Amino acid sequence: MPYFDTASAAPLHPVARQALLAALDEGWADPARLYREGRRARLLLDAAREAAAEAVGCRPDELTFTPSGTRAVHSGISGALAGRRRVGRHLVVSSVEHSSVLHSAAAHEAAGGSVSEAPVDRSGAVSAAAYAELLRADTALACLQSANHEVGTEQPVAAVAELCRAAGVPLLVDAAQSLGREPAPDGWSLLAGSAHKWGGPSGVGLLAVRKGVRFAAQGPADERESGRAAGFENIPAIVAAAASLRAVRAEAAAESVRLRALVDRIRTAVPELVPDVEVVGDPVRRLPHLVTFSCLYVDGETLLHELDRAGFSVSSGSSCTSSTLTPSHVLRAMGVLSEGNVRVSLPNGTAETDVDRFLDVLPRVVAEVRQRLGAPVSPPRETAPAASLVVDALGKRCPIPVIELAKVIGEVPVGGTVTVLSDDEAARLDIPAWCAMREQEYVGEEPADRGSAYVVRRLS
Repeated sequence: MPYFDTASAAPLHPVARQALLAALDEGWADPARLYREGRRARLLLDAAREAAAEAVGCRPDELTFTPSGTRAVHSGISGALAGRRRVGRHLVVSSVEHSSVLHSAAAHEAAGGSVSEAPVDRSGAVSAAAYAELLRADTALACLQSANHEVGTEQPVAAVAELCRAAGVPLLVDAAQSLGREPAPDGWSLLAGSAHKWGGPSGVGLLAVRKGVRFAAQGPADERESGRAAGFENIPAIVAAAASLRAVRAEAAAESVRLRALVDRIRTAVPELVPDVEVVGDPVRRLPHLVTFSCLYVDGETLLHELDRAGFSVSSGSSCTSSTLTPSHVLRAMGVLSEGNVRVSLPNGTAETDVDRFLDVLPRVVAEVRQRLGAPVSPPRETAPAASLVVDALGKRCPIPVIELAKVIGEVPVGGTVTVLSDDEAARLDIPAWCAMREQEYVGEEPADRGSAYVVRRLS
């Protein structure tokens, strides 16, 4: 069964498995002790730190192992903010950061700090100039991901880092998605990563803090990991994480070329094979293994289940999943279609035949889901007896409001309007996205007794 969700968690790399098993026998003792078992454990921990630091591009004493990538982000943000509290309490993030960054930002704001979010364009990229405009005299820290976890778009980290340096503001880079694929970006002050994203074991993260960056670790003091990560180190997992990071970095150049070619095939073929699809994310400045697309008139949860039944493990940022009824914050910030969203992220070694079979299966699966939902299968009717229509989609979840809009748009004349009444939060994103895809005019949102009224004008 092809596994196409390595952006969530990569399969354990063979080198990681070998290193983990070896370290279970050799690295079980306390590395802080002076007897031989402790010294042996300390040697393994130090070697792992040196290997990880080399891959990241920092000094070993600048790198800390944490219990997860999320913990690395939380510790990095809280420590940097605390270390620079005399400067101010202003934090800058992008609107498409990983939830770990946004949760830290929300906690900082709840504690009395201030947060500014840099917007992104329709490809999911921030503008370095727009980001720089948010930097202030009281800005304590800026955060920017190396590449987006949902759509793969790479961010202009080097350009933003240069602007932050000029403003005297440290930059924390969340490199979780890119660290196993590409070299660490230039210019960072703090960097976070997560081992299970590159084929290491889960439960290991890393946080690198450049010398000279003011940093005050939060929480009770601990003698482990320079006081930045409390608790006994999981040495076998750390050794496996460092070994796999070195291994995937050695493979990255050749494997990235191969995976990029496979992803290019998906990006090109999906819109040709499946009607009414929007491929999102930057087509060029992107991670080599990841592609995301959204299908009109499709229930995202059902689509993922049907692909799973067909033998493909993929994920989604759609608003229609079992875990949430609101659109992905990334897709919302980009202003792209969220319904029927599919993220395909290929692991190293993905076979070309698996991609061929995915492209063969996808059109049938999408068509079946659309048919079940009663989605339009032919162009709208050209008769237009009414100048305006109202569609009552209250109480109906995506993609039903958009499906109902598509069914009746042909019943108003060119210049006429359709008003969709909906209380689904996803409609605020998906109706304007549908208009952009179908070249109709989105007039705007108006208040209604229940939910909101979304007005669309027919242009063709």
